[in-house]
Formats: sequence, C-alpha cells, structure tokens
Amino acid sequence: MIRCEHLTYVYGRGTPFEATALTDVSLAISTGEVVGIIGATGSGKSTLVQHFNGLLRPTSGRVLLDDVDIHGPRVDRRRIRQQIGLLFQDPEQQLFEETVVADVAFGPRNLGLSDDDARARARRALELVGLPPDRFGPRSPFELSGGEMRRAAIAGVLAMEPRMLILDEPAAGLDPQGRRDILEHVRRLHRDGALTIVLITHSMDAVAQLCERLLVLDQGRLVADGPTRAVFADLSRLTALGLGLPQVTLLARRLGERGLPVRRDVLTIEEARVAILEALAVRGRGVL
Repeated sequence: MIRCEHLTYVYGRGTPFEATALTDVSLAISTGEVVGIIGATGSGKSTLVQHFNGLLRPTSGRVLLDDVDIHGPRVDRRRIRQQIGLLFQDPEQQLFEETVVADVAFGPRNLGLSDDDARARARRALELVGLPPDRFGPRSPFELSGGEMRRAAIAGVLAMEPRMLILDEPAAGLDPQGRRDILEHVRRLHRDGALTIVLITHSMDAVAQLCERLLVLDQGRLVADGPTRAVFADLSRLTALGLGLPQVTLLARRLGERGLPVRRDVLTIEEARVAILEALAVRGRGVL
C-alpha cells in the first residue's frame, strides 16, 4: 500500500538551521497490517509518517501509494490525505466546532459532501469509536472527558473513510483506563473496519499488544524492521537505542533469571499467564 524508497528529509535545507531528520529510509507497509514505529525522541518517527500522506515532500527519494508516486504529476494530494488518515499527538487540540457531530462532519463537508451525507458519515464514525451519536453528537467537544475527546478526534479522521489510520501517541496523557479504552478501540477498528494501522508510540506495552510488526528508527535511519516478537528478542540492541521491553516480557525474563523456566518471548498478559502456569507445572509445583 505504502512504499518509501531511499527517503531522505532535511529541515531548513540551505539555512543555518539545517537538520537531517531522515536518511535513506526504505520500507513497505501492506494493506491490512498493524505496524508500530518506535524509537527515541527525535529519531524521525513523526517526520516519517508525515510523508505517507504528502504533508512533507522528500528532500530525496520518493513515497508511493499503490505504486504511484504521491508527488508525481497530476496526483491529487487531497485524495491521498483522504486515504491516509493521520492523527497527531494531543488530537483533542484539533477539536473546534460547537458540537461533536459538527466537528466530526467537518472533514467530509470539505470533501464536498452534502450536510446530510457528512453528518451520516459522522454518526457512523462516532459509533465506530464507541461514542453513540444520539448521546454525544449534540454535546460540546469541550465537555467530554480526555478519553472521549481523543475518541472524538479519531472519529473525525474515520469520517473521511481512510484506508490507513496513522496514530501518533494516541494514548499519551490518558489515565490507565483511558489508555486501555483507546487501545481496545484501535484493535477493534483494525478488526472490524479492515483498516491498515500505523502506531507511533513510546509505549512498548502498546505495540506488544497491538502490532504484528515493528519499525525501529534511530537518528533518522531505519535500523530494524521485523515481527514484533523478533524485534523484542534483541534486548541488547534495544537497550543501546534507549528503548526497553514490555513489562510482561521483563517479568518473564526476571522469573527465568530466578530459576523458573518461563518463556522469554511473551508479549501480553495472557501469554505470560500461560507461560508461568506451564513453567510451574514443569517444576512440579502445581498450578495457580
């Protein structure tokens, strides 16, 4: 679906403030994948995804959607941005209309849809994120809780009916329940909406729960690209990059260091539960 070929991007090119954000990045993301992008602050994660929908133009290299260069002649980049939905950090700051339904309908109206069609899309999008439109649609977006505002912002992107949804730190700043709710809604959107999902986050637990594949950036370079379990298996490399492991993976490793033969590659709480029970059975100590 999306392919980057030798992508390099330089901010402030030719000025005293010139800074290279991406260097020779090549990757491909297929339809239906759930891909996590991780890396230390300043590694180029947000810069990379802003190339996916044409918000940034490569300094060199190119980005293709369905094998078409998105900066090629006669390409409608408004259409590109409709297909590749991008939700920035702190998306509740993108809310501005008087009512939730009007805010969510804003994007479809800009596509030229009638008010009725735009509102119909908005209602469907609100249902997808778990905000019943009859209850939440008439309310001011600024009366919502933090988690509800985050979901309303996601609905605004979904109302454009994108094929890919890019989420930049979608759970940042939320309380534990709000984080769980957002991640569960993202999982449901992938499952029920047939969306390709790209998740940028500093939370190793979030990518372990949601992502099948990880892209790891370091100082603007793609240094790892593989299945989530394989990437997390290389602890020394992650540590060198200033990254860590999911909490349940760390737990399994520490139990192993204490002599309990627990699998070291668990990624979720359920996997850890099964692995610990199996290890206890092997040790002849029964089950919990």
